[in-house]
Amino acid sequence: MPEKKPLILITNDDGYQAKGIKELTACLRDLGELIVFAPDKARSGMSSAITSSMPLMYSLIRKEEGLTVYSCTGTPVDCVKLAVNEVTGRRPDLLVSGINHGGNMSIAVNYSGTMGAAAEGCIFGIPSLGVSLLDFLADADFTESCRLGHAVARQVLRDGLPDGTYLNLNVPKLPHVKGIKVCRQSRGRWEHEYMHTETPHDQPAFWLTGDFKDAEPVHPDNDTLALHYGYASLVPCKIDVTDYGFMQQLRLTVG
Repeated sequence: MPEKKPLILITNDDGYQAKGIKELTACLRDLGELIVFAPDKARSGMSSAITSSMPLMYSLIRKEEGLTVYSCTGTPVDCVKLAVNEVTGRRPDLLVSGINHGGNMSIAVNYSGTMGAAAEGCIFGIPSLGVSLLDFLADADFTESCRLGHAVARQVLRDGLPDGTYLNLNVPKLPHVKGIKVCRQSRGRWEHEYMHTETPHDQPAFWLTGDFKDAEPVHPDNDTLALHYGYASLVPCKIDVTDYGFMQQLRLTVG
């Protein structure tokens, strides 16, 4: 019997109709059999949110040789959970989340629905990758992010990933990216995070905005610097958030 092609699960947080996921799907077609299972509308900033107070539903959008596309009423993590438990029929060989409209470097990895889906794939034991482009435009040029995302996806299919590790690939908004740098996550935070406005009824209203500032010391191998200098950043992330260095000290002081 012919060998089964690798099964690749694709999701995102911008919705199944977003340009980023469509272009990602097109560029990964040669790597295996693809199942797209993504939210029915944009659900950015969902992190690892799940739906527990209402049932989830999904719909078949289209099916053709080597590609099946579904939309789901849930969050990005809901999409991964539902797809793996009820739809794929076997554990995917790779999960790719994206391509996100907007960057997910540094602390944004904690807020991102794109990266929440990648983390969930990792929890299922699926080698998982999130891909983001530093361009929020609906009609952004995904050429370079597709090229680099394809290269990393191919390598992960070939070599796998350590248990409990998933990848965060961010691509600068440039016609020609210099290459990929393996980086650490930048330390920093957003400042001036809200723009104050008023409703037509003179009620205060606040829009999320802000400026990102790196925390000192700024390490030369962090992701925000790599992006600044025209490289894509690739950060290996871990599910286990235990601070092992502090654990023993804490044991000595607690109790």
